[in-house]
Amino acid sequence: MLIYLGCSAVAVFLAALLLLLHSGGTSALAVAHLVFVVAIVPLIFAAISHFVPVLTRSRSAGRTLLLTPLLLQLTGLLVFLAFIGEAPERALHAAAGSTLLLTLVFTGWLTLRARATIGRPHPGWRWYLLAMVFLATAMLLVPAMSWWPDLRPALRLLHLHLNTLGFIGLSALGTLQVLLPTVLRDPDASAAERLRSQLPLAAGGVLAVAVGAAFWLPLALAGALMLLAVTLRTGLSWLQRYRWRTLLLDGTAAALFAALSGFLLVISFGAAHALGVLDGRDAVPAFVVIFLLPLVSGALSQLLPVWYRPGKRTPARDRMQNALREGGVLRSLLLMVGGVLLLLGISDGLWLAAVAMLSFVITLIRSLLLARESHRAS
Repeated sequence: MLIYLGCSAVAVFLAALLLLLHSGGTSALAVAHLVFVVAIVPLIFAAISHFVPVLTRSRSAGRTLLLTPLLLQLTGLLVFLAFIGEAPERALHAAAGSTLLLTLVFTGWLTLRARATIGRPHPGWRWYLLAMVFLATAMLLVPAMSWWPDLRPALRLLHLHLNTLGFIGLSALGTLQVLLPTVLRDPDASAAERLRSQLPLAAGGVLAVAVGAAFWLPLALAGALMLLAVTLRTGLSWLQRYRWRTLLLDGTAAALFAALSGFLLVISFGAAHALGVLDGRDAVPAFVVIFLLPLVSGALSQLLPVWYRPGKRTPARDRMQNALREGGVLRSLLLMVGGVLLLLGISDGLWLAAVAMLSFVITLIRSLLLARESHRAS
């Protein structure tokens, strides 16, 4: 199922890019929700279910819990249908209520696992906990927009930032600091302390940006500075430990480093959009291209072989990971350039993103065929 979620997320990304490139097609708002609620939210839940047992030194998640991402995909499809006019508006409220319920159940499981840990759990689990809190709050805002129509623009901004920076951003920043050392097979003992000390600043930054964007601009700018501080500290710690050459010559590490850099650029350009220096019309597509696409392609390059061949590391799994690394540096460069173009209001950046994702799809298919051949040979 984890492999299905990874592959379906890539397929949704590619479909979303094609929809955006098709002039006069589906609205950007509908496409954004397609990406977030059908691809990203279920995939993040699946990734958390993979990482939490590691962080809490406990058994793997049960099969019932692993159904959560599939249920989230169904609610996500309902949301997309509502945005394209194929489902009534009340479908949005039903989807938000279902997502809220699933989030609360998942949060309960997460909390129980952390409490049952022998010793202290890895601080990364708290990033996931707060990410879930932000997602639940964002879901509560969906019916609130209908209850208080005068506040709808402000509540929509609050909903947007709690989802993108709160749920997705905290989940990603917490995962990256554990995942990159795993990719490079060089454990970083300082990552746990960084995660412990940075969480209050990161969570405070998300809240400040979300509330400030909705109600008071100076607060949003202060929150952006807080998130920039967290991101910069993480990036500098990577550069000090691994150096440029290591980060840029490994296809998977390059994608993860590009994702962190993309998040930094999104926050920086977001502040410029808020001040009216740049047009923020393409901010959401840029967030997808410059941050989510390298994040997902890099994470899947490392995790798909592990999901396909669980257990001890094997030569077959190494071959699959090496296959997924191929072209990662060039793909990351295309996504970074495409994302910067979008942040500057140049929609042609979508074409670079489409080329990069087509390349990743081909690489993904090749790696799966290689894995099947290795399985038959063994």
